[in-house]
Amino acid sequence: MENARLVDVTKDNLAEFPCCGIKNSAHEGHRQKTGWIKTHLDKGLRIKFMVDGKGVPFGYIEYLPGECAWRGIEASRYLFIHCLWIFVKKYQGKGHASRLIRAAVDEAKKTGVRGVAAMARQGPWLAAAGIYLKNGFEVVDTAPPDYLLMALRFKKTSPKPGFKRDWGAKLKAFGPGLTLIYTAQCPHIAKFAADIAETAEKTYRLKPSLIELKTYRDAQNAPTPYAVFAVIYDGRLLADHPISRIRFKNIMKGILDAPKAKKLALRRG
Repeated sequence: MENARLVDVTKDNLAEFPCCGIKNSAHEGHRQKTGWIKTHLDKGLRIKFMVDGKGVPFGYIEYLPGECAWRGIEASRYLFIHCLWIFVKKYQGKGHASRLIRAAVDEAKKTGVRGVAAMARQGPWLAAAGIYLKNGFEVVDTAPPDYLLMALRFKKTSPKPGFKRDWGAKLKAFGPGLTLIYTAQCPHIAKFAADIAETAEKTYRLKPSLIELKTYRDAQNAPTPYAVFAVIYDGRLLADHPISRIRFKNIMKGILDAPKAKKLALRRG
């Protein structure tokens, strides 16, 4: 699209754009994310929208210094891409995501950092690795179950960014019961967390422990690479990204039915 252009988000024009696809300013996630953005713009956060000829947004990129990344990584002196999203289907696959990445890379080169990093996976909530590979990135680290840490290093001698470790130990620290980890970094998380908490209490009589990660340091030491959302039950990770009520019920059904199936098998044996 020849008329497509990039627009930088500032505190002055923030209200003019949808918040990660959410237009309703009364939405709890919208409210939380807006506050998060205003705070982090002062910490080096940059947001760019891709808009069409009429000024209607259809693409988005969010990046900030790696030291302040809300992911389970170590990326000192890298610019880190949190989110990359072409959210209008008809504009997908037309090179707009690459243009957003190049804008981040160009800015990184001006700031004197080592390069640009991003997380990728084939599953939901993150861009796939292919778009980064296409733009010169390489896989520099991996984390379970399928996370890839991508980096474009401006000098091949520069240290590579990496994932944090000890995921299992971090999970066990949460102990028995149901724990929901959430943050304001993604505006969609508020609804998913509320839905799961309500379902847990009404359906399973489980009072979840709600833990909000309030700083990037908290997020970098979270029990999952994605960091900003997790559902944990008895020290076991049930979900490392936002899930629906139905998905939560299906997971819990499998967990609660397992002891029954074991007892039945022992009786038959």
